[in-house]
Amino acid sequence: MSELTVAGQKIGRIPDASSPELLPAEVPLEMPDQDFKARGAKPRRRRGYWIPRAAVFTGAALLTAAFAYELHSVLAVEQATPLQFLFLIVSTIAFGWIALGSLNAALGFIPLFGGEKADTIDLPLPGAPLTTRTALLFPVYHEDPARIAGTVQAIALELQSMGSAAAFDVFILSDTRDEGDGAAEESAYRALRHRLKDTIPVYYRRRRENRGRKAGNIKDWVRRFGGGYQHFVVLDGDSVMSGTTLVRLALAMQRDEMAGLIQTVPRLTGATTLLQYLTQFASNVYGPLVAAGLAFWHRDQGNYWGHNAIIRTVAFASAAGLPTLPGRAPFGGDIQSHDFVEAVLLARADWGVHMVPTIEGSYEGQPPTLPDVVARDRRWAQGNLQHLGIVFGSNITTMGRLHLLMGATSYLMSLVWASSLVVGIVLALQGQQMIPSYFIDEKTLFPVWPVTDPGAALRLFFATMLIVLMPKFLGLALEIKRVHHARETFGTVRAVLGVVTETFFSILLSPILMVTQTVAVFQVLFGLDSGWRTQSRDGAGIPFAEAVRFHRWHMLLGAVMAVACYEASALVLAWMSPVILGLVLSAPLSWLTSRRAASPFRALLSTRDGRSPPAIVESARRATGEWADHIATRSIETGTVVEITRAA
Repeated sequence: MSELTVAGQKIGRIPDASSPELLPAEVPLEMPDQDFKARGAKPRRRRGYWIPRAAVFTGAALLTAAFAYELHSVLAVEQATPLQFLFLIVSTIAFGWIALGSLNAALGFIPLFGGEKADTIDLPLPGAPLTTRTALLFPVYHEDPARIAGTVQAIALELQSMGSAAAFDVFILSDTRDEGDGAAEESAYRALRHRLKDTIPVYYRRRRENRGRKAGNIKDWVRRFGGGYQHFVVLDGDSVMSGTTLVRLALAMQRDEMAGLIQTVPRLTGATTLLQYLTQFASNVYGPLVAAGLAFWHRDQGNYWGHNAIIRTVAFASAAGLPTLPGRAPFGGDIQSHDFVEAVLLARADWGVHMVPTIEGSYEGQPPTLPDVVARDRRWAQGNLQHLGIVFGSNITTMGRLHLLMGATSYLMSLVWASSLVVGIVLALQGQQMIPSYFIDEKTLFPVWPVTDPGAALRLFFATMLIVLMPKFLGLALEIKRVHHARETFGTVRAVLGVVTETFFSILLSPILMVTQTVAVFQVLFGLDSGWRTQSRDGAGIPFAEAVRFHRWHMLLGAVMAVACYEASALVLAWMSPVILGLVLSAPLSWLTSRRAASPFRALLSTRDGRSPPAIVESARRATGEWADHIATRSIETGTVVEITRAA
């Protein structure tokens, strides 16, 4: 705890590392920690929800059963060995997960292609008066003050132009640890507060102790200031939302009193590196139908992604307070992937958790390099696997249990895929070394000849490729329809070549992520904590030597797999070549994708938002540049000087 000193006089103790004059008067709201074993509210009756859910999971089950049957035909065994049986099991599980994702995308494609909305709640158009107050929360942890200030300024000016700024306040909630960075933040946000004083209130608070990480940061705000706001919107350090979207979200919360959370689907913007262009293209072309599919069967029992969503303050405070899990990290301690769990707790209290995939005006950035993606993935893997303890020991809804299980499974599936590849290679090597036994026991009068069914193998290959690539085909169909409607010159050619380019790179990059996620799973299972590191949001071009150092084990693994497959047969080597090439070329791929995208890639992988950036994105970019110049030249006004001294 510290003491506040003004003009050399101590005037009291303060709870924050930042100046108290940058905050409004507190309006506390109780937010108790929840007991996962407690019973939730009696759920409202929801008619017909089982139909889309049955369609997704029954369809996936039927496809998976057909795959297992065909794979068994390919193996063509009278008595399966334990290794063959294991290969059948892990391959079927991996296919089942892919089938579920592809069917989800197919169900999302239907309304989008037909021009229908896939949202689970209607957002009114601006025009009706806002009678509630909404806080815009920016939780930051060693973020660039210029980026945050630029985003806040752009949003504030757009809300002002709509005549809606009076219904919103801005809170920048810092968990930055370094005192020098904290001082720079406070200086920048003090100047931002001064500049926007006639536009929108801007408040800044830096916690002295960052207990609970981001979730604890939000909880601290709710307990101190939440009573003054009916809703709040959480924005990440690289996200931005238009004033129109914010107003529509607030109006929707006003109209539906049982809506606890409305999640937008942010579009990726601001790509500079090749990896960002690939990710941005995939997200904007395939992402909408995936999100629409989720909304189709989630209904008002959806999920929360931690940002770019509006939340009812009373609902969140009364139902979503996260406890500290027993034990040590990674399975105990603070709940790391808090957003999924908060959505589950809101649903348990029977608040609606909605998704609006067709609403525009919500945007975010992405990591610039593959090592940055891996670092973020490692943290997400730990957070999602931590949920397994909640799934099997809590009193939550069936959909909530499913959300947490699917999040954990998304990382466990990399381990399953890796296992199927290893077992498959071992089987191929075993087949080259073993002499077939044509008589299964001494009582057999006629030999049992090994049987290979090339027709079944071919059917299995094409069917698997169809299911794996289905989301890409459907996304391409939606994009072609869009460019025809917009009459974009060469739009169809660009869309087709863009999908081909993205697919080529995703095939090569997927084995790298498979290995890194598999390693992450083992690290979590063996008790290694990922910690809490700052996120890299900018930068391009990692040195080639650094790429080699980071991917040296991937390349070695790829070389070993190549030798093993070659020893098995040329056919096995050809079959495994995409995985092997991805691993062997991991360092060059990482180096190439970390660099600024060349002109041909920028053209092929461009998106509508990339070619014509939304007004709010451009405003935020320009304002960020202005604030960066101000900070760099030390021309920010300092305001009242307040000295913070540590108590003895």
